[in-house]
Amino acid sequence: MKMDKTDNRYAAYLKILHEELMPAMGCTEPIAIAYAAAMARKILGTLPDRVVIEASDNIIKNVKSVVVPNTGGLKGIEASAVAGIVAGDADKVLEVISTVDAEGKKAIADYLNTQEVKLQPSASDIIFDLIVQVYKGDEMASVQISHYHTNIVRITKNDETTLYNHHCDDLNTALKTDRSIMNVKDIIDFAESVDLTQVKEVLQQQIDYNTAIAEEGIEGKWGANVGSVLLKTWGSKDIKVKAKALAAAGSDARMSGCELPVMIVSGSGNQGLATSVPVIEYAKELGADQDSLYRALLVSNLVTIHQKTGIGRLSAYCGAVSAGVGAGAGITYLYGGRYKEVAHTVVNALAIVSGIICDGAKPSCAGKIASAVEAGILGYHMYKNGQQFYGGDGIVVKGVENTIKNIGRLGSVGMRETDKEIIRIMLGE
Repeated sequence: MKMDKTDNRYAAYLKILHEELMPAMGCTEPIAIAYAAAMARKILGTLPDRVVIEASDNIIKNVKSVVVPNTGGLKGIEASAVAGIVAGDADKVLEVISTVDAEGKKAIADYLNTQEVKLQPSASDIIFDLIVQVYKGDEMASVQISHYHTNIVRITKNDETTLYNHHCDDLNTALKTDRSIMNVKDIIDFAESVDLTQVKEVLQQQIDYNTAIAEEGIEGKWGANVGSVLLKTWGSKDIKVKAKALAAAGSDARMSGCELPVMIVSGSGNQGLATSVPVIEYAKELGADQDSLYRALLVSNLVTIHQKTGIGRLSAYCGAVSAGVGAGAGITYLYGGRYKEVAHTVVNALAIVSGIICDGAKPSCAGKIASAVEAGILGYHMYKNGQQFYGGDGIVVKGVENTIKNIGRLGSVGMRETDKEIIRIMLGE
């Protein structure tokens, strides 16, 4: 059933898509730190001689093991902040350190070796919370980002608050468009109905950026080289293997400091890669035209966003699972499946891989992406062959929306203590 363009849902899905798909270079948590730091330095008006970073545990978890691009291979929160302060451009938002040159890399290293940069855990109970404070003599500036990566909620200069966004006190109000309207049936109807001129630019950018870094991941030596291992072991003639390999390769490159940008989904470049690259590869294999690819990407992106709405931006629940399931939905669409087929694909895939944990950003994310994409593809082929998981099978219940709701509960509530234990393990406590 087509969705009328005057329908409020039509406008909402357009807004959600444009809010969630954006370019970023590097893992989004360290880049959010670099963005906050660059903005703080801009507010201060000079290079600071002291920096204090307050970060919530989930941010610390996601930054601990990942290489910050354009820093000469540095890792960690301190390196992320200093990169933004010394060589960042706050106006570029999540591409804040995309233009750092050799001189800038040296300046980052020199600053880390000569100036005071202190990290302390956030006292906030917000899962995604970050404050960067910069000092120069008696002058001070601070920037706070909460709930998601670009959401600046407070700017302070010399103890005077120059910005306080009181509408951003929780995630539901921080996100501009109400996500509670989302459901799989409407997503399919929207994908079928949308005027592609309204989404073509952002989707083509997703295709171009994410394909480029995936190919770089295969051609280069990045991280654990999961994509290359898949192709070497099982070959590239099987489209399932190729789709998994390229998505994993893009993640390996990104986690290891590759300076190519990606189009993120739900605040994550890994989710952006897992959501889009398999669909792009299947479209090539099936000879789909460009319009069909765009519509399939709408399905994959929005199904991913829909799942993540209930889980939250950061969780012990691996976001690659949501993205791999979203990819399965987009691939199902390319094969001619619509609501019924997509709904069964989503439920089948969620039943298979919903137990994967998030233990921060690092090379093993590539392996998790490969597993999640595999589950998404298997979910479709199960239904195509008359097989499915039924309500009452574990956390699966009758109806795709009810199962997605259970996953949201699992990720946001059920795995809360798991998240804390993962962080304690990672910090050696």
